[in-house]
Parts: sequence; structure tokens; C-alpha cells
Amino acid sequence: MALSWVRDRGDRGLSTVEVVILAPVMILFILVLVAFGQLVDGRGAIDGAARDAARAGSIQKDHATAMAQARKAAEANLEDVCSGPVSVRQTSAGFEPDTIFTVEVSCEVRGLAMLGLDVPTTLTASFSSPLDPFRRSA
Repeated sequence: MALSWVRDRGDRGLSTVEVVILAPVMILFILVLVAFGQLVDGRGAIDGAARDAARAGSIQKDHATAMAQARKAAEANLEDVCSGPVSVRQTSAGFEPDTIFTVEVSCEVRGLAMLGLDVPTTLTASFSSPLDPFRRSA
């Protein structure tokens, strides 16, 4: 019985040591999951912004208005996602009837910056929309 008591004294504080070692690792693991979750959320948001920008531009009467509306739609979708400016550029040729209007939207997302890792993460998405034959005339 005396040996049992001595053996138990040697295990004292072991749980505290485990918590001190494992707690920071678990917290870091959770932060990494949150950071990658933000990247996945950013990917979905930028895909949606590209879709909305292409559609907003494809229903306009002229090229200048189309690009302005595409930029406005993309910026509205990405205001809470991007940490820098939103870039919208047309990748299709021209703006003639019965063609495709394609835009590429890109921006830098927060992602791993919340962990203190200064890894620039620029996400880019492209989407095409046919130019509407019944586009706005005014």
C-alpha cells in the first residue's frame, strides 16, 4: 500500500503539464482552421462576384457603362471579404451583340494574415455572360 502512495505522488502535476503543452497547439490548430475557412469563404465570394459582375456588365448598352457596373457589382459583393482593392478587367474581346462578355475579378483576402503570417493571398475568378440581345437602350 505504501508503494501505491509513492507512485501516485510521482504522477502529480502531469495533467497540468499536458494542458500547458497541448493547449497552445490546440489553439493554433483552431486558428489555422478558421484561417483556411476564410480562404474557402473568400473563394466562394469571389466566384459569386465574378458571376454578378459579368451579368451586370452584359446587360448594359455601352462598354464604359458595362465596365463601371461590373466593377460596382464586384466591389459590392467583396466589401467584407477583400483586404485591398478589387480588380475587375474584361478578358473577352469587344462588346458587340451576340458575343460573350467575360470579366476577371481578383483581390487579396485576409486568410492567413489573422495568424500573423504575411502570406499575400490573391484570389482570382472569371465568369462569362452572353451580351443580352435586349440590353438597356437608355
